[in-house]
Amino acid sequence: MSSFLVDNDDRPATAAFFDLDKTIIAKSSTLAFSKSFYQGGLINRRAVLRSAYAQFVYLVGGADHDQMERMREYLSGLVTGWDVQVVKDIVAETLHTIVDPIVYDEAVTLIEEHHLAGREVVVVSSSGAEVVEPIGDMLGADRVIATRMVVGDDGKYTGEIDYYAYGDTKAEAIRELAKDQGYDLSRSYAYTDSATDLPMLEAVGHPYAVNPDRALRRAAADRGWPALVFSKPVALRQRASIRDAPKPAIAAAAISAGAAAAGLAWYAVRRRRS
Repeated sequence: MSSFLVDNDDRPATAAFFDLDKTIIAKSSTLAFSKSFYQGGLINRRAVLRSAYAQFVYLVGGADHDQMERMREYLSGLVTGWDVQVVKDIVAETLHTIVDPIVYDEAVTLIEEHHLAGREVVVVSSSGAEVVEPIGDMLGADRVIATRMVVGDDGKYTGEIDYYAYGDTKAEAIRELAKDQGYDLSRSYAYTDSATDLPMLEAVGHPYAVNPDRALRRAAADRGWPALVFSKPVALRQRASIRDAPKPAIAAAAISAGAAAAGLAWYAVRRRRS
């Protein structure tokens, strides 16, 4: 039986923390909206092309510390002067068109199984809250940790960043949330694709590397962490929820997930040897 279905006692609550980009969805959530922002008049064609190139580099090679810092500088400069309500409206109008088709089926199944086990699900992303929060709502997440931009009295971004959800700051936010909500992190779970999120994985008792970049693949192999491969994007509106399935089907899904979590641990070792 899957270890996910054991939180039915009186011990402290637990949670499952999911990175967003390349862990829950197959692309960068921020860059995925570049075309919509262009159509909404927020960016020009050159910015769209630059975002498309950045998306390609991100998908092929992942993002190390220097790339993430450059991305932060680029995005903070790009959004300066944007009207926050316009951004929220564009994301709301195009959310299902853009994000729905690129959500990993395996990730959605894990989210549902953690909920069935009584855990809260938290999406943790370096993308802006105006993008991450609606995606979290769509996925049924209980909470979201995301980058927050400073908004001026005129309702527009100033270009300054109030909180950047990246690296150590992700782990710090997770610990603060655990303290506030009473999570037992030693029994909690975390999933991410990037070595920049090692602090997030080290903050919990059950870390998982998902579609890991080269550095995370090595780190996971060295630490004996399981590595999972998510490869099946699915349209959420066409996907039946596990919570709506009959109990025998739920049990079968839980068993399958438990086998996957254990059986796919060989992935890190195999890739390490290659």
